[in-house]
Amino acid sequence: MGREAASAFGRWFVLENMPVHAELVAVCDLQESLLNWFKKVPTVQLLTKDHKELLASNLVDVVYVAVPHHLHESIYLDVLRAGKDLFAEKPFGIDLEAARKIMEAGAASGRFVRCSSEFPFLPAPQKALGYVRSGQLGKVLEIHSGFWHSSDMDPQKPVNWKRQVKFCGEIGVMGDLGMHAVHLPFRLGWKPQRVFAQLQKIYTERPDGKGGTAPCDTWDNAILHTDVSIEGSEVPMRLEMKRLAPGETNTWFFEVLGTEGGIRFSTKEPKTFWIFERGKEQFWKKTDLGHQMQFPTITGGIFEAGFPDCFLQMWAAFALERAGELKQGFGCVLPGEAVFSHELFAAALKSHLTKSVISL
Repeated sequence: MGREAASAFGRWFVLENMPVHAELVAVCDLQESLLNWFKKVPTVQLLTKDHKELLASNLVDVVYVAVPHHLHESIYLDVLRAGKDLFAEKPFGIDLEAARKIMEAGAASGRFVRCSSEFPFLPAPQKALGYVRSGQLGKVLEIHSGFWHSSDMDPQKPVNWKRQVKFCGEIGVMGDLGMHAVHLPFRLGWKPQRVFAQLQKIYTERPDGKGGTAPCDTWDNAILHTDVSIEGSEVPMRLEMKRLAPGETNTWFFEVLGTEGGIRFSTKEPKTFWIFERGKEQFWKKTDLGHQMQFPTITGGIFEAGFPDCFLQMWAAFALERAGELKQGFGCVLPGEAVFSHELFAAALKSHLTKSVISL
């Protein structure tokens, strides 16, 4: 993700009429090969294996931290203590306690703090956001949001840190993929009041890469059945996070159904946006979307948007909001939203353990 960030800064000039300029000036990584990769970036002036050396640099205003979850709390707090603004990776700490400490430290420091979530910056989610806010749905019937991988379908895939509680956290896949599922609903004000969780551990051990095996003790798949309050009515919202979803390479999806209208989008069909209309006859209509991004770029609207584009848009939103220029635009995940996601995931763990509905 650090290299993706470098790519976004390297293409910053494609943003049209952008009042804020951002460039990569310093990099910290423990791997020599990755540090060597960043030597290609002409704006980089500092390469180090010690993050405290980076934090001591007067060149640096903002620090983006992409590390395993068990390191979030300590490094994020170091960033804030150094007087730097923080762009944090999800899930904003290994657990709820860590997330609360990070939020409190950010508020006390007065620094600008946000958390990452790229996919809602694609054209279709932004169109969905506008459609929902327009009132064309009528009464909302149900919401379905999630993120699916098939990355763990192969049982011979070697273990890594995301499959071990001590590094990834007890919430497992919810910490890895959950922010993608909740960013848009939370921003629309749809915060679960209750949750019933179904969590699965499919493969409990994997090759360790050294000829043996290692335990995999995190949750692989999670389905959270929740309800939210919308205009005084309780509405079911299903959130799904899966590492074992057959055939799904990297699928983010969002669907909202109402009495008068509905929307549906999946990155599996990245240009296709579905709209439901109820009249004398009922129709699902589809349209192809091009490069209609929140922040205009030099790329023509007829062309397709992809992951590097939504990643650049996320960074543009961060930079503009930090500068007080975002206005009414869609922004990155707020610290309070990140903490509430942890409250939801902690409740989901309790729900699965007790096989009961847990109130938030």
